Amino acid sequence: MRRRVQPVGLPLILVVLLASVAEVDATELPRVRLITTGGTISNRPGGRLSPDQLIRLVPDLRQLVDAETEEFTNIPSIALTLDQWLRLSRRINQVLREDQALAGVVVTSGTDTLEELAFFLHLTIRTERPVVVVGSMRRPESLGYDGAANLRQAFRVAASQHSVGRGVLVVLNDAVNSAREVTKTDASSLQTFGARGYGALGIVAPDGPVYYRGIERRHTANSEFTLRNVRRLPRVDIVMAYQGASGDFIRAAVDRGADGIVVAGTGAGSTNRQQRNAISYAFTRGVFVVMTTRTGSGRVAPPRPSNRDALGNDEPRQLRIAGEDLAPVKARILLMLALTVTNNVTDIQRMFGEY
Repeated sequence: MRRRVQPVGLPLILVVLLASVAEVDATELPRVRLITTGGTISNRPGGRLSPDQLIRLVPDLRQLVDAETEEFTNIPSIALTLDQWLRLSRRINQVLREDQALAGVVVTSGTDTLEELAFFLHLTIRTERPVVVVGSMRRPESLGYDGAANLRQAFRVAASQHSVGRGVLVVLNDAVNSAREVTKTDASSLQTFGARGYGALGIVAPDGPVYYRGIERRHTANSEFTLRNVRRLPRVDIVMAYQGASGDFIRAAVDRGADGIVVAGTGAGSTNRQQRNAISYAFTRGVFVVMTTRTGSGRVAPPRPSNRDALGNDEPRQLRIAGEDLAPVKARILLMLALTVTNNVTDIQRMFGEY
């Protein structure tokens, strides 16, 4: 005798199956932690947006990632202190260490100093997992607000397995750049963040992040810099070379307690005699000097064995370091971290060649 299937059972089975599929789909979404520091992306007129308010601006975010939120601070990027840099890096390291199932981390920042914070994290976050720094050029509720789109793309990059091992990344305007190379190139344009002669690492396409190249220098999991016993970062100042510049600012930085000085020189790191004399003064006080270029791109190579500069002038080089292709603001960060590890000029020059 043929048994009849009870019709009421079929909808029940379907409900159970659909619920199981939905549960599996939900658990398969990569988990990404949003840690906010403030900046234009959250600077709504009348009050700053909280992390939860930020992610609600991305309507399909729940279909892309399992997003978590955490507020570190909510201020302009220029107001962040070096002590807060230390605490933020330690916090991100702690989050990634304690939660091994976390796919990645997204950090919001104001764009004015975003490249500096990103590079600092690039050198001090000890993980292969993606850490993505994001911001916006326009405020919430302004016409053409880019924050929601940038945040959406940052989450997608942080959630992607293709982003693993690439160091700290910066995502704005659908471009994915390395924290080491990226710089803000325009005061107000949406298309402001780029890597000048190097180009972006990749893009965020409709089907996810697509990478076209990597970076060769050391970073993140391969970095030798640890903040475990660092109570404060050494003071490093930046001085620019220009026509008729005196050496007064270099001498003043030394006298006011600088541990290091970065000189944004002309061309491939040139300075005039007055500044060279001031650099020699810095050497006598045990202050390291890193030579970089103010041009925005190009490499300042390590000095030749000769003790004469490019103009044929005698110049002490005992504490002089070539900044390679790093922008002055990034050379400053690397020198600060280097001085937490060593006072050996040869070791510091090696670091500038490796990072």
